Amino acid sequence: MATTQQPSTKQDILHHLLKQGQATAQELAEHLKLSPQAIRRHLKDLEAEGLILHEVVHVSMGRPNHVYKLSRQGRDRFPDRYEEFALSLLDTLTETVGREQVGVLLQKQWERKAAEYRDRVGSGSLQERVANLVELRRAEGYMAEWHSVAATEAQSVSTQSDQAERYVVTEYNCAISHIAESFPSVCGHELEMFAAALPGCTVERTHWIVNGEHRCGYLIQTKAAVGN
Repeated sequence: MATTQQPSTKQDILHHLLKQGQATAQELAEHLKLSPQAIRRHLKDLEAEGLILHEVVHVSMGRPNHVYKLSRQGRDRFPDRYEEFALSLLDTLTETVGREQVGVLLQKQWERKAAEYRDRVGSGSLQERVANLVELRRAEGYMAEWHSVAATEAQSVSTQSDQAERYVVTEYNCAISHIAESFPSVCGHELEMFAAALPGCTVERTHWIVNGEHRCGYLIQTKAAVGN
């Protein structure tokens, strides 16, 4: 029984850190309903394996807290869709035809992907289309989710103040993170792709893994809302 529980608990810890960005042992214990002592044993093992790291956060009173987060190696445990091969191929193309031409090729690829997404998300309500888009991203190796946003919450990530239907899509891992680091233009193409896949909408980036954040976030709203 113990041999099957340990890997499962460790995986649960990795998933929680991926989704939340960071957590203390106490927070993990409360979330997974285990004792802090048991959680610390798992954290010690995961840190020894190089999958997580910690930093000491000093508080006003009491002992300093140890805050845990995924290491680069820990993030690499999640699906990356043959990213190493793709990056090597792009590097070879850059050496052969030049970075500008590679940019043109990437643009064509994202346009093709946008057309595929648009066909597959359907023509239902905006909520239905956003939900379908998230399912497509999950199938491609992204840990993605979506939620609707109240007007007051939307204002914290957008300059718009009007009432409108808005949704936030969050992706806690990037299936092309290594490519994005070497070819950051792909992230701009991704925004264009989402907007093209959801006609009548604008897409605004709210969080970005490439900037050191633990997730990528996108605010999706109707163009009518932006124009008011």
